[in-house]
Amino acid sequence: MDQSKAPLLDALVDYRTRNRYGFTPPGHRQGRGVDPRVLDVLGPQAFADDLLANGGLDDRRSGNRYLQRAEELMADAVGADTAWFTTCGSSLSVKAAMMAVAGGEGDLLVPRDAHKSIVAGLIFSGVQPRWVTPRWDAERHFSHPPSPDDFRAAWDDHPDAAGALVVCPSPYGTCTDLAALADICHDRGKPLIVDEAWGAHLPFHEDLPTWAMDAGADVCVVSVHKMGAGFEQLSGVRF
Repeated sequence: MDQSKAPLLDALVDYRTRNRYGFTPPGHRQGRGVDPRVLDVLGPQAFADDLLANGGLDDRRSGNRYLQRAEELMADAVGADTAWFTTCGSSLSVKAAMMAVAGGEGDLLVPRDAHKSIVAGLIFSGVQPRWVTPRWDAERHFSHPPSPDDFRAAWDDHPDAAGALVVCPSPYGTCTDLAALADICHDRGKPLIVDEAWGAHLPFHEDLPTWAMDAGADVCVVSVHKMGAGFEQLSGVRF
């Protein structure tokens, strides 16, 4: 695919060129209804560019496929089969991944260093966590994600779990051997979810740790707003 293409940016340019005016949200009407004091701080362009993807940039049926084509470009760029853009950071994305794998009644192997969004997902979904302990680094005073052997032992204790979830990189920036972990899961016919919120940069340089899709993960959740170039709370899910 031609990675120089930017479907959403092209659609925005077209919107401006045609001087279009929609009758859908947002209610500020491309800045026309914004308090002047706010405009003095943020400027008018932020509001002029604040448009719905469907019923705004595109028609209500997404007939021009702007968002879909952008997601296809992202999937191609990182070697995934499918990519979806989401908002609410990775908190929404990781909940969706947990529900897709474990449903409302299944078990899931989960590390104790899980982000609070994962804990929230466990609470409202009914998914039962089977905890895996991270590795504490006494010399450096931070933790590493659980090792493949830690997950292997957890699988032996909980063979009926629907899948495994690992946070990699950890909030400290430490990683585990994802390829080995993926093999352990797949040997049991179970999927691996990687909460790679802090790893949006990993696919793009060979000297960085292996990113989840290259390691064989089944679902990878990335916060493009953390270590990538996305606006705040932009996330993505890759399969």
